[in-house]
Amino acid sequence: MASIRTGYYVREGVSSIFTHGFMSFASVFIIVACLIIMGSFSLLAVNVNKIIGEFENENVILAYVGEGISVEEARALKSDIEAVPNVKSAQFTSREEAMETFISKFDDKTRFENIDASVLRHRFSIYVEDVADMAKTQIYIRDIPGIAKVNANLLIAKGFVTIRNIVSGVSVVLVAVLLIISLFIMSNTIKLATFERREEIAIMKMVGATNAFIRWPFAFEGFILGLLGSLFAFLAQWGLYLVVSEAIINNGTFGSTGFLHTIPFSHVALPLFIVFIAIGFGVGIIGSNTAIRKYLKV
Repeated sequence: MASIRTGYYVREGVSSIFTHGFMSFASVFIIVACLIIMGSFSLLAVNVNKIIGEFENENVILAYVGEGISVEEARALKSDIEAVPNVKSAQFTSREEAMETFISKFDDKTRFENIDASVLRHRFSIYVEDVADMAKTQIYIRDIPGIAKVNANLLIAKGFVTIRNIVSGVSVVLVAVLLIISLFIMSNTIKLATFERREEIAIMKMVGATNAFIRWPFAFEGFILGLLGSLFAFLAQWGLYLVVSEAIINNGTFGSTGFLHTIPFSHVALPLFIVFIAIGFGVGIIGSNTAIRKYLKV
């Protein structure tokens, strides 16, 4: 009996899609448009966070070891530095290595032959987990015995955090607004199709049909429309993302230098597909139930 009813619900839902072809097309188109906009802003936020994260990794804290401390004693400070909260790793550079790195930047190296490496200090290049806490991390490192000076680009770090928060906040707000809009439009689109069947629904109620029996075909209709919209939106988003990525790669200003690049779509495809399907399913079901609720009160 349950399988017979399910078959009836599916047939009625599919039949209604073809009966109201224009409305069905409008519903799918609206879902596709909203999902592409939401997906585009979400992918933009993911890529911006990725790029900012890479710049954050290059924004290091430099801790200079005090004078009179030997190489062995300086190296021993690494464990104390890495024990500081928010420190990801610390890389030691002796004064001799620092001098070699400095000289290698110049073509004429003979001018530095009489300069002794003792003019420089042993140092640590320190990478942090979160640049938002870089100021606190700098204070903790400065308090370590043997560390004489700590340099950190706090202004740059603050800029990274600000950009990341703005992009994330704007993306969340836009996604939420577009989700509400898509639910509203989907509900009203199905409501227009339901309006044409209001007399049929009233007759079914009068002969004793339950609300569930009347509602399920509309639920299947909304589910199918939402699923179709999700699949089309995912394919369209995939193609759009590849086009934009290719354009960035071929751009002479950004692509060739590696300054601006995108995450491979394969890395975000599965989460994006799941989210699209979930949203399409939810919009279809909620929209159809909202649309028919009025006509069940007979």
